[in-house]
Amino acid sequence: MEKLLDRFLRYVSVDTQSNEESESQPSTSKQLNLLGMLRDELQALGVEASLDEYGYVMGRIPANTDKKAPKIGFIAHVDTAPDASGKDVKPQIIENYDGTDIALKGVDGLFLKPSEFPEMLAHKGKTLITTDGTTLLGADDKAGVAEIMNAVQYIVEHPEFKHGEIRIGFTPDEEIGRGVVKFDVKKFDADYAYTMDGGDLGELEFENFNAAKAVIKVQGRNVHPGYAKGKMKNAILVGQEFASLLPVEQRPEFTEGYEGFFHIVGFSGSVEEASLTYIIRDHDMAKFEARKKTVMETADFINKKYGDGTVEAVVTDQYYNMRKEVEPYYFIVEKAIKAMEMEGIKPKVQPIRGGTDGANLSFRGLPCPNIFAGGLNFHGKMEFVPLENMEAASKVILNIISLYQE
Repeated sequence: MEKLLDRFLRYVSVDTQSNEESESQPSTSKQLNLLGMLRDELQALGVEASLDEYGYVMGRIPANTDKKAPKIGFIAHVDTAPDASGKDVKPQIIENYDGTDIALKGVDGLFLKPSEFPEMLAHKGKTLITTDGTTLLGADDKAGVAEIMNAVQYIVEHPEFKHGEIRIGFTPDEEIGRGVVKFDVKKFDADYAYTMDGGDLGELEFENFNAAKAVIKVQGRNVHPGYAKGKMKNAILVGQEFASLLPVEQRPEFTEGYEGFFHIVGFSGSVEEASLTYIIRDHDMAKFEARKKTVMETADFINKKYGDGTVEAVVTDQYYNMRKEVEPYYFIVEKAIKAMEMEGIKPKVQPIRGGTDGANLSFRGLPCPNIFAGGLNFHGKMEFVPLENMEAASKVILNIISLYQE
């Protein structure tokens, strides 16, 4: 049986970064390299599996008992975030972590420090997998992928493990909000599902942000600076002013829990024209709508000050809070809670401060809470995952299957 660590390291070695600017599905063809590997690995294990033109891997494991049970799915995404490179990942394995700073040896003087990330200390004595400081790690969500595949291999190699029908799904483009846009829920054919895409040990989520993207285009007017008085309109400065008008205390670095935010993720341009890109997030729908309104009102203010057409704001919804879709089936959350408790894990039921494929799937008739994959500090060079968290997540998958069978 391939060790979970070896499997994870093999997956993170494949560059699968998605690209928000691409209009193809999947957004980058390199994601198909890992998706094809996963289809082949499932088939090699004797699991019926396919990879469709949109980059969705679907696997089916038939029941091995006559006892009636719901069809349960487990889903993870293969893409890594555009925020940092996912190419040539060089993981570091820190066995029996002692609680001190960890040197990220690919960058001189760079350390992963408990003083900056105190959650590291909760994992003393464990085996930590970190980056070398030059890339992200990819535990979001290749940890989830490895955990599901580890569970699949156990099921196949242990026929005494009784289970109902199981569905496996691997998706592209989750990190850019398009993970299940063309996912065929009917073909997947599950009654309920779980995404293995959460964070630290014990996290369990069935509510997430309502999400929108805002693109602000600023049209300036460039004039030779020697003769610019009363004529020049500097698009860079107008863009800065726009950013300054949104509430400072409602940026991600100042919020937590159920608090929403405005987050600028891109700013580029010149005197003549500039562009700002924001993501807008809130768990409460009324507050979410108010945030979108604030962006549009800010654009109106700028246009009144500098002239019509100076700023164009386009706000596009991305996904919604799945709570109202999952709550009528709360027993699926309770199953996950019990599955964790069977492993001695204290469940942490909390809102996702982000999104998940499960949100969109829940709105399409497949209730789909999110379970921890075990990693921390996603999307950057400070990312790490304790191996023991991954092992626990894989066991939770098996426990969920057993609970439904019972």
